[in-house]
Amino acid sequence: MPDPQSGIIPEPSQSSLFLILSVPHPVQDGPAVAKVTSRIPNLTQKVAKLDPRAKLVSVASLGSELWDILFPGKRPRGFRPFKSIQVAGRSAPATGGDLLIHLISRRQDLCFELATRIRKELGGTVDLLDEVHGFRYLDARDLTGFIDGTENPKGKQRAEVALIGQEDADFAGGSFVFTQRYVHDLEKWEMLPVREQEKIIGRRKRDSVELSDRTKPATSHISRTVIEEGDEELEIVRHSFPYGTTSERGLFFIAYTGNLDIPEKMLARMMGTSGDGLHDHLMDFSRAVSGANFFAPSLRVLRALAKS
Repeated sequence: MPDPQSGIIPEPSQSSLFLILSVPHPVQDGPAVAKVTSRIPNLTQKVAKLDPRAKLVSVASLGSELWDILFPGKRPRGFRPFKSIQVAGRSAPATGGDLLIHLISRRQDLCFELATRIRKELGGTVDLLDEVHGFRYLDARDLTGFIDGTENPKGKQRAEVALIGQEDADFAGGSFVFTQRYVHDLEKWEMLPVREQEKIIGRRKRDSVELSDRTKPATSHISRTVIEEGDEELEIVRHSFPYGTTSERGLFFIAYTGNLDIPEKMLARMMGTSGDGLHDHLMDFSRAVSGANFFAPSLRVLRALAKS
């Protein structure tokens, strides 16, 4: 299988940086953006040499509209834009984007340095839609106080879950990227007793042990996002990070997957559009403010962008 980009398979580190960019003139500037994007692995290696112990890695992903301009008629099977959801006062907006840059390191300054160099090379060909600086919070907790990523695949299973295989051989080693940014209402959340918070999440706050089926509500976050089909659990590789200031705090949710159906099913169950009349009660305390799908090609395909 072709090699994936360096940031997909490793476990999340201490720091991350997410850039979502648009290309206002994709026909005119798309080839120039593609050439810069093809060089991101080399730029990453150059900055990583400043401190190899920081393990700086990166992923560059393209939105479906820009992809179709650069690779007409050669779309990965199942690649499609993010589908917005509006239901009963809950919203998962589709905010789009042509280019997603995801940087991961043990040092936030190296993420910043690499992002700065990439933006300089892209120049005026792109506009910034969103920039999020994520950080590891305490012992890998979300800002709600609960450990995040407990269900994440481990070891070799991460590649099996995240990457496209021979079922779509031209794009093997690539990965679909499902993103959302959430803003938490932590003042409202923190008014709840811990036991009520635990019922909403479906886990104990102290150690992330899953509640028993008897005590875990069907509307808990775990109940809505853990899906079994054919005796197998549907899985994604999460690289989500808390982010925030003292005035806005939330989570940048990002999932790598070989099948976009999986995160879409999870989101439908969270928002309450899966047909059973239930929704994830965590959504009563957290609202999505962005949503976009991308495709992270293998290193081989990414480098081919230089010829676009």
